[in-house]
Amino acid sequence: MHPLHWTVVAILAVISTASALHALLHKRESTAAFGWIAFCLLFPLVGSIFYYLFGINRVRTRARRLRGRTTSAPAEPEPDEDIPDRIPSAFRTQAQISSAVTQLPLTRGNRVERLFGGEAAYPEMLAAIEQASQRVYLSTYIFESNDSGHQFARALAAAHDRGVDVRVLLDGAGEWYSWPRIRHQLRRAGVSVARFLPPRLIPPNPVINLRNHRKLLIADGVTAFAGGMNIGDRHLINRPGPREGIKDIHYHIQGPLTRQLEDIFLDDWEFATGRRDEPTDRPHPAGEGSALGRTLIDGPNEDLQRLTMVLVGAVAAAREHVAIMTPYFLPPRELIAALQAAAVRGTQVDIVLPGTNNVPFMHWATRNMLWELVKWGVRVYYQPGPFDHTKLLVVDHHYTQIGSANLDARSLRLNFEVMVEVYDTRFGARMAKHVESARQDARRVTLEELDARPLPARVRDAAAWLFTPYL
Repeated sequence: MHPLHWTVVAILAVISTASALHALLHKRESTAAFGWIAFCLLFPLVGSIFYYLFGINRVRTRARRLRGRTTSAPAEPEPDEDIPDRIPSAFRTQAQISSAVTQLPLTRGNRVERLFGGEAAYPEMLAAIEQASQRVYLSTYIFESNDSGHQFARALAAAHDRGVDVRVLLDGAGEWYSWPRIRHQLRRAGVSVARFLPPRLIPPNPVINLRNHRKLLIADGVTAFAGGMNIGDRHLINRPGPREGIKDIHYHIQGPLTRQLEDIFLDDWEFATGRRDEPTDRPHPAGEGSALGRTLIDGPNEDLQRLTMVLVGAVAAAREHVAIMTPYFLPPRELIAALQAAAVRGTQVDIVLPGTNNVPFMHWATRNMLWELVKWGVRVYYQPGPFDHTKLLVVDHHYTQIGSANLDARSLRLNFEVMVEVYDTRFGARMAKHVESARQDARRVTLEELDARPLPARVRDAAAWLFTPYL
């Protein structure tokens, strides 16, 4: 063999070995580490390139560096040990788990209102922007350049013109879902726009995973909107034109919870821009509602697996009913075991999924693992269209989780997400009723149906499931 060939082989061996060693030392799950190691060693050049692009978590290092040079960020609060007496005993432990995991207090006096579809959510969000007198903070994964998007752009520009501090944080990959990109219109209007980890070639920033999937709007620090809804015509249920709209729920939140949501935005803004620019006048919002609540953040930095721990705790606390709605369902093993155990001990567990998914690979991978739940009595349902993007967990009509996270590896490991846990029987009953309404219109998945899949479909589903850590 020519010496040049030996040189190339040696370089590839060094690159692949270094990539495999990096995966061995830095991956937190053995399956992910083994997959990347095998890929890098079997396909030295391609595997190493893919690992560089998709496998390395650069966010954790950058977050540590940013916190290290920042002195204005508030210190972490102590866990809240004063659990209100009106929380049922089964959920007092859950409240303590969330307090220890998040290091955030459980706030009292919140009002949480459900807004179904863009037709209900967008007018209230626009009204909050139009009524703001001090500041408007908006974070979204997708901000479309269509009629709905332009309404928001005009409202944000008008708020800026009247002296309001307007900041818009767009995900660097999510903004490519729409063309032309809305940030150009916003910047021409003078609105401050930042992008979260935008992929680019010069200077090199190959981060394609690690997306900011949070959807937040906070006006004057006293009213907030959170949930799973992006901004654009796609979230109008009765969408104009031939394409179906997406069903989803957003939430209007008032009370002390808004302070926690605003802190999350400011942390993300600081991460994206290097500046916190915290407003000087931040009085604590008054609480006039009946709901107890706390924010739950999840991300590929030090917040990794926090949400999974809280989810497992909530399901373990269930005695009567667990209701789940999610568009993408590939839960971690810990949550699968908790759902199985809940069903076996006699708790009714209902999981409502879209019958037709906008990401076929997710649907196929999910079908490969559903038997593990159906076999033990978990009731799984497929909804008819239009596609339902709702993310919702209700336990015993008392404990509710709402927000942006799906129950899959991308949300629980690769994305930055925000959820809100609500302890309120009336709100929980309303949201359980929503799941029940969806369930009645859905088709139950049986073990016989899953076993009867033809061999090509089973192979396809199993092959998609192999990529569960990356879907």
